[in-house]
Amino acid sequence: MRNMVMIASLLDAMPLAAQDPKPEPVPQQPTLEKPQMAPETPETKPVEKPKKPVVKANPDSGKVVEEIIARVNNEIITRSEYDKSLGQGEEEVRQDCQGKCTAEQMQTALEERRKTALRDLIDQSLLAQRGKDMGISVETDVVKQLDQIRQQNKIKDMDELEKEVTASGTNWEDFKNQIRNRILTQKVISQEVGSHISVGDSDAKGYYDQHHAEFIRPEQVAIREIIVNTAGKSDAEIPDLRKKAETALKRVKDGEDFGEIAKRLSDGQTKEQGGYIGTFKRGELAKQLEDVVFKMKRNELTDVIETKQGFLIMQVLEHYDEGEQSFEKVKNEIMDRLYSQKLEPAVREYLKTLREQSYVIIKPGFAELAGGGNSEIQEVNVTPETTKAKKGHKKFLLFGKRKTSA
Repeated sequence: MRNMVMIASLLDAMPLAAQDPKPEPVPQQPTLEKPQMAPETPETKPVEKPKKPVVKANPDSGKVVEEIIARVNNEIITRSEYDKSLGQGEEEVRQDCQGKCTAEQMQTALEERRKTALRDLIDQSLLAQRGKDMGISVETDVVKQLDQIRQQNKIKDMDELEKEVTASGTNWEDFKNQIRNRILTQKVISQEVGSHISVGDSDAKGYYDQHHAEFIRPEQVAIREIIVNTAGKSDAEIPDLRKKAETALKRVKDGEDFGEIAKRLSDGQTKEQGGYIGTFKRGELAKQLEDVVFKMKRNELTDVIETKQGFLIMQVLEHYDEGEQSFEKVKNEIMDRLYSQKLEPAVREYLKTLREQSYVIIKPGFAELAGGGNSEIQEVNVTPETTKAKKGHKKFLLFGKRKTSA
């Protein structure tokens, strides 16, 4: 089986608030014991009555398949979803800390992730529901994301991708829904929160004046890219792919925005960020690329560069000379930083408002991990009636009476 690590990494950040339940196995039909009839006898001899049929109990009757730990309006979050999200989050922390964190720092980061895992699941559910209420459509984006995953993993078509995802232990529809909800929540935050945040030049200049030391740097280049992937393509397809890269380059040279062209035409993971891949010092790029980009000035473009992965176009967003950088060179960087600083508390306030407007109930014992809810609910004894499958598919441990405030 092909390496599916890249597929998993694209989904870790935001799992579903509730998976589609799997069909419940058809219960075994009760077995009736055949009545034992008495043999024929003379009329004077009493006839033995047949024994009553014995109904064998279904061993799965009343069995709990899933445990619900939170409800968010009409959606649910199960214990298995929480455990999966928790495991993914811990793996992310270990990867991020590899070679960078002390044991104490890693433990602190793990504890923080454990504290926020359920809260993040609830927040994502609230944002996804809000996006649906707003009528935001992301189906085109989902198809593009799936195709990007397919190309990155060198899978020939979508049917093969579905087989790979299923073989990795993930339900195909759940896989697509996770991508759909992640994109949807990003769009909601952008429209509902990000669009109301502004950072002016005066804000950036004030930050620059107070943080001069942060902008004393070695020589660096900030780069963005457009990639046309040729991995797994036949020789007959290569000329058309080169033409696609050349067309993208021409459109940028003719005045179109590099970031927008990257979003539309690039096959790289960075396309959603307008192709931005980061800032690099000498020695951090492949020699073939370093020799090119460190000779370039701000906003200059490379020609189409052929690599093992495909055709590459790069733009130097900024070329930082060694020493203290001028305000003009770091202004956009500062404005992005200030925007992010304002965005995080604004998103938390927005989510607080969504919670207040929604029906969020938490199983006792999970309220602290969930960041609170409108109420708590108590369990009742499990009976066949209270464990009926949702829509005839799956059994859940349901909650009983709602606690009310005094």
